[in-house]
Amino acid sequence: MTFEQFNNIESLLDNSSSPLLIQNGTVVDHAEIRKADVLVIDGKIEQVAENLKPVSEDTRVVDATGLYVMPGGIDVHTHFNIDAGITRSCDDFFTGTRAAACGGTTMIIDHMGFGPKGCDLFHQLDVYHGYAADKAVIDYSFHGVIQHIDDQILEQMHAMVHERGIPSFKLYLTYSYKLDDCSVLKALTQLKKVGALTTVHPENDAALSLKRKQFIEQGKVEAKYHALSRPLECEAEAIARVINLAKLADSAPLYIVHLSNGLGLDYTRLARENNQPVWVETCPQYLVLNNDRYEREDALKYVLSPPLRDKAESEKLWKGLADGSIDTVATDHCSFTYAEQKQLGAKDFTKTPNGIPGVETRMPLMFSEGVIAGRITPNQFVSLTSYEPAKLFGLYPQKGHLGCGADADLVLFDPNKKQTIRHDSLHDNADYTPYESITCQGWPLMTFSRGRLVAYDGEFTGEAGDGQFIHRQPFSAE
Repeated sequence: MTFEQFNNIESLLDNSSSPLLIQNGTVVDHAEIRKADVLVIDGKIEQVAENLKPVSEDTRVVDATGLYVMPGGIDVHTHFNIDAGITRSCDDFFTGTRAAACGGTTMIIDHMGFGPKGCDLFHQLDVYHGYAADKAVIDYSFHGVIQHIDDQILEQMHAMVHERGIPSFKLYLTYSYKLDDCSVLKALTQLKKVGALTTVHPENDAALSLKRKQFIEQGKVEAKYHALSRPLECEAEAIARVINLAKLADSAPLYIVHLSNGLGLDYTRLARENNQPVWVETCPQYLVLNNDRYEREDALKYVLSPPLRDKAESEKLWKGLADGSIDTVATDHCSFTYAEQKQLGAKDFTKTPNGIPGVETRMPLMFSEGVIAGRITPNQFVSLTSYEPAKLFGLYPQKGHLGCGADADLVLFDPNKKQTIRHDSLHDNADYTPYESITCQGWPLMTFSRGRLVAYDGEFTGEAGDGQFIHRQPFSAE
């Protein structure tokens, strides 16, 4: 990579508001691959065509020869600054979005944590606006969180969607604020009416609670019993159940988060065959890591829910990505320090905070293990990491593609660069990465957020507070 008209990277940063011209790159969108230049003016994509010229003397010109120029990643499943009850995740909206930017992601949608018992829908949204304002370095939004159902909650859904710009909500079928089937059915019905997409954490709480209790009574307290207490059938059963509830709710649109197994995927395929509006997300950990990690001395690092599965399940998910049965790849980034926070479960796996870091490594892992390995195409990579997330979550056409008028959220990817993942070169606030020592081919070299360079060759170049809250549009399946 070279920089015409600039002697150093500071020159590019000092003129961050001037036009930007990216020349000689291979432009990759969800539908096409072509040699073209990209012109950015006032933070928006002005033109994508061959042989474009600088429009002014102060135009920033980047030579992207040999690089892919793609829409910046959109991670629709993060948990920054979340209160997990026993501890708080170690990444806030500065360190979390900083890591995202350095990994080629230019937009996140955070799943808000639970608030006080009985709080209304607006409570956590106001709290999270306080968490993110003046800290986020890239653009952001939130998913609403539903802790209980009553008339007030149902009534507030319309204002959340149409006034506050929150057209997606999360329901939990496990954890402390799990909803029973009656509440789920009411929520699905009303959310469809107000133009919202329902996202669901699907695990059978009764089954996993019983298995967990039995393991503890037997003195089986090691981290591997976390995984054994949450077998894939617990997840798959809950997926099938919520699909049927969504059908009863006049075919309410449904989004399954962090799918980890093939049986659950089969249930979603069956629903789609019957023309039910169901979409599916998976995460890199379920594609790249397997349950053999629970046999390691540092197994506590891998306590997350759903847990890691057998390699055969990972292969089923890869096939789902290739055939279009899985729509998005997000991270469920929820980081806790291994040296301190994860050690809360050293003598009882039920005391371990659930979650792993991953917002910075999603794009290189998916490119290397997906595109370079021949499992998915470059267009599918863009669709899974940017275009479909934008379409499903009310961000398109502002985000998720390289069309004229879209935000200039761009990542310049070197498809040939090989880099080994080491936590000491990452930018989150955890003290480990679950992907330590994995070598990737393909790495993001430059990340632009609305035309501003926020990361360059592994170095953060943005500023806290540059990220904007994005008022998302009501859900549409079109």
